[in-house]
Amino acid sequence: MLCPDAMTGKVTQTDFRAALMDATRPVPPGLTDGAGHPAGRRFAVYRNNVAVSLTDALQEGFPAIRKLIGDENFHNVAGVFLRRHPPDSPLLMFYGQQFATFLAGFPPLAHLPYLADVARLEQAMREVYHAADATAIDPGALGALPPESLAEARFTLAPSVRVLRSDWPVHAIWAYNCVPNSPKPEPRAQDVLITRPEFDPVPVPIAPGDTAFISALMEGSTLGVAAEAGAASRPDFDLSHALGLLLSGGALTSLKTGDQDP
Repeated sequence: MLCPDAMTGKVTQTDFRAALMDATRPVPPGLTDGAGHPAGRRFAVYRNNVAVSLTDALQEGFPAIRKLIGDENFHNVAGVFLRRHPPDSPLLMFYGQQFATFLAGFPPLAHLPYLADVARLEQAMREVYHAADATAIDPGALGALPPESLAEARFTLAPSVRVLRSDWPVHAIWAYNCVPNSPKPEPRAQDVLITRPEFDPVPVPIAPGDTAFISALMEGSTLGVAAEAGAASRPDFDLSHALGLLLSGGALTSLKTGDQDP
């Protein structure tokens, strides 16, 4: 156990945390081990263990980024990241929420501008995996609606649903690095819908019209208004296809019509 010297009281939480996340800093003065001796080497071991645990959490959470830049580069990047962004939760599964933003502003990787969006995809998949469970509606519920009520229908989407917009072939890049036998990415923009129909996240590339439609539903729009948003974004928007994506992904959890709230 490490603790501040009870007599001197020199170690603050800020000092301890700063030294813990930065190996170039000295051991905070007044820090002792459980026997009252100066922490010294024990603190160095503890600091190393923390860094290793956080780096492992990033490697597990962002496997495509790791493969794209290589193990050594990833380790070095992780070292910079963890000093700038120490964990704010004791749950390692949540560590790395700022990683995409960090990569977007990290000059040594500016020649790989797609990295940030790949990291956003991987972070979204982590969030989807840990999101609360929800029971999907029966697909037959849509077919049971009278035609005049369909346009006014509103849906609640599962907490596990995410939509990602990107100027890069983000899904193809992720799949090429994480899914065996995936084709080489082609240079085009790509949006992604992520659902969790069972236990694991399922990322699916979608057209811009689908993105606009699903985003509108997530904001509380009626089916009619959301369909108009999809068509405005893409003239060939296919409402049946978009609804099929949501139904197959277990993304719709309630359905209400008229003036009722979902």
